[in-house]
Amino acid sequence: MIPDSALVSRIESMAQDAERPVVVGVSGFCGSGKSTLARALVDAVPGSVRMRGDDFLDPARSHHRSSDWDGVERVRLRDTVLRPFRSGTGGIFQRFDWSTRALGEPEPVPVGRVLVVDLIGLFHPEVLDDLDLTVWCDVDLDTAVARGLARDRALGRSHERLWHDVWVPNERDFAERFAPRSMAQVLVQSGGQPAD
Repeated sequence: MIPDSALVSRIESMAQDAERPVVVGVSGFCGSGKSTLARALVDAVPGSVRMRGDDFLDPARSHHRSSDWDGVERVRLRDTVLRPFRSGTGGIFQRFDWSTRALGEPEPVPVGRVLVVDLIGLFHPEVLDDLDLTVWCDVDLDTAVARGLARDRALGRSHERLWHDVWVPNERDFAERFAPRSMAQVLVQSGGQPAD
């Protein structure tokens, strides 16, 4: 995926004009292309680094029904990564280690001019003030789910029950409760182009 040049230019301009590092939040439904877009932005924007949202999921709670994506540890992300990055003071955080089902070893917050973080349930009041630019992968839920299921099947993962019984209802509830698409400053269609 090659992100839209206008989005890349906007991020570069923000980073150049800001007196501190900036955070770009990328969100969207499960399977909408958040990670793909985040990786492409890091490749396209000099001085940028990525924080993988899955490192801030609680695997037990992320597999349960909730109306606010309770399994997304937004406060931990905010306090240990977003705020230290934006302040330029550094910091220490822990990724969730899916193999051990526990937080991993402490490591330094990445350093750069731009941090791109991609995560479901990111556009929530707990973290919105800590995001300098909000980008929504503008793919409808049914399409996103079909893509996510196909990706999981290709990787040999059998999560169909979770998709239908937990993740899709969580997405619907979160969208109804927090209207994350309307919180986005930029809408990006699949393929990296801005939405009309």
